[in-house]
Amino acid sequence: MTAVSSTSPIPPVLAEVVRSGFVEGHHRGSLVVLAADGSVEFSLGDPAAPVFPRSSNKPMQAAAVLRAGLDLSGERLAIAAASHSGEGFHLDLVRKMLAEHGLTPDDLQTPPDLPLDAVEAETYLAAGHVRERLTMNCSGKHAAMLAACKQNGWDLATYLDPAHPLQRLVLESVESAAGERVASVGTDGCGAPLMAIGLTGLARAFRTFATAGAGSPEGRVAEAMRAHPEYVAGTRRPDTWLMREVPGTLSKMGAEAVQAVAFADGRALAFKVDDGAIRALGPVLARALRLMGVDAPVVDRIGRAPLLGGAAEVGEIRATF
Repeated sequence: MTAVSSTSPIPPVLAEVVRSGFVEGHHRGSLVVLAADGSVEFSLGDPAAPVFPRSSNKPMQAAAVLRAGLDLSGERLAIAAASHSGEGFHLDLVRKMLAEHGLTPDDLQTPPDLPLDAVEAETYLAAGHVRERLTMNCSGKHAAMLAACKQNGWDLATYLDPAHPLQRLVLESVESAAGERVASVGTDGCGAPLMAIGLTGLARAFRTFATAGAGSPEGRVAEAMRAHPEYVAGTRRPDTWLMREVPGTLSKMGAEAVQAVAFADGRALAFKVDDGAIRALGPVLARALRLMGVDAPVVDRIGRAPLLGGAAEVGEIRATF
């Protein structure tokens, strides 16, 4: 890949919306690709500008829970780093994790929500259920945070306060992995503190996890995510497909159209679509993966984003770089 860089006050177009041969819209944003040695190999827009990675920060939050002394592994550690789909096996595991530490779903401070996956949400509603804290996609992360607090004797009622000992560990974990200071602290959709870093820092953080030693907190999180990708996302989700079908991959999307991916050889990428359009994630991710030389059927599957006119396919969302 030839090193390319472009910066402009107006973010470049990463994807366009094409209907019946007519370009009817654009999705702008910034993107960065790191070479195996960690250097910037390709960039678009301003990847140094701070963004809220949203749920792409979850591996760092899971590492902080380990640093707090909570002994998690396997599926439990994977779901601690998850934006789960709300499938039955997700909800069952979160319930078990809470019960193992003398906690209940009532201890969660996630907002009541429906399952993230549309199929699961329809099934859930058809069964007569209502929005619950447990079904919110971050409940695995919150269960792990609560368990770490319970083990350390830290206050459970304030576990989401940025000044809480656990959240200070999260900030340290983000800054250590990203190799840069957190630019701002906000509040994520689940209520947890949210740390802003640049896309280059986010890619560097994923590279840190992907190349970490097996016994380190980062290495343990990476091992769990790779071994149990269905717990990180869900059976119908691109993060799961990519980690399952391209060995050694770490992949985690975030709300407002953020995506980070890293490989065991040290290559990594991160991008954000400025308007937050999740529909552009797949085409942009697939194009970036191809630029990095990833040649696997799953890339075509991830990149497919058809537009319908009635019941017929009349166009697509496609990457422009």
